[in-house]
Amino acid sequence: MKRIRHVFGYFLSTSEYCIICLIRIVEVDSPKRIWIMGVTKKPDLNDPVLRAKLAKGMGHNYYGEPAWPNDLLYIFPVVILGTIACNVGLAVLEPSMIGEPADPFATPLEILPEWYFFPVFQILRTVPNKLLGVLLMVSVPAGLLTVPFLENVNKFQNPFRRPVATTVFLIGTAVALWLGIGATLPIDKSLTLGLFQIDFIVK
Repeated sequence: MKRIRHVFGYFLSTSEYCIICLIRIVEVDSPKRIWIMGVTKKPDLNDPVLRAKLAKGMGHNYYGEPAWPNDLLYIFPVVILGTIACNVGLAVLEPSMIGEPADPFATPLEILPEWYFFPVFQILRTVPNKLLGVLLMVSVPAGLLTVPFLENVNKFQNPFRRPVATTVFLIGTAVALWLGIGATLPIDKSLTLGLFQIDFIVK
């Protein structure tokens, strides 16, 4: 039984020639055969209908003129430079303040990084010793790199037959979710997620 799995066609046209190509992939039993059919047709430049379409020139989206140099050399630079000039002019003449000016010496307490940095941000925020916090951050990828060496003799792909990798994955996912959710909470509720109270001494 033959089944057509994919049909793809494209049409390329300029004022000098046009190419119509159709690619069809047909599955016959197990092997796949690729049929490529191409039709090349040159338009008749003496055709009055075609000459009328070509005479319309730029702006006509059926035949028109070649992109070079009409569009790429004459229109694109004008549009691009005009857009840049409008943006720069508005920014210089009418500057719009997004917010308060940044102060590098006064970091806001509620600042948060991107969501994928929440767990490591929570480690740095809750560990009193910053050097220890940096070492804990480095230990995360270092611990992941040791997993293939600990289970390199296991050839099974089933996660239930790879206890070390599965355990590391489950514990790592749980800890990452716990630290990530805690990063969005105040520091006194970040480790417990607000379930019970722990007093922190912030120096």
